[in-house]
Amino acid sequence: QVQLVESGGGLVQPGGSLRLSCAASESTFSIVVRGWYRQAPGKERELVAIITSTGNTNYADSVKGRFTISRHNAKNTVYLQMSSLKPEDTAVYYCLARNRYSYDYWGQGTQVTVSS
Repeated sequence: QVQLVESGGGLVQPGGSLRLSCAASESTFSIVVRGWYRQAPGKERELVAIITSTGNTNYADSVKGRFTISRHNAKNTVYLQMSSLKPEDTAVYYCLARNRYSYDYWGQGTQVTVSS
């Protein structure tokens, strides 16, 4: 029922930065987890970062120290600030919202390409 729309993807050089945004279509009062996954060609979708309704965060080991997830509840929006980007970060990034009944909502994805 919740609609998610990602934005902010694009082409960036190694070492550069991007900020992804994910806006929800309606109130997220029932959402307990929001986060970001990514999928590179030929690979399975993997978790990048999550943030819970209580503010706890978790990151994949591969992005710790480089990526930061945050939220602005009044805007129903979560963000992924990505810095020190590497070619292996190239993927389609998907926004996730999970409600308290363990139902997952997904955005359509936004392409991030890290290349010289």
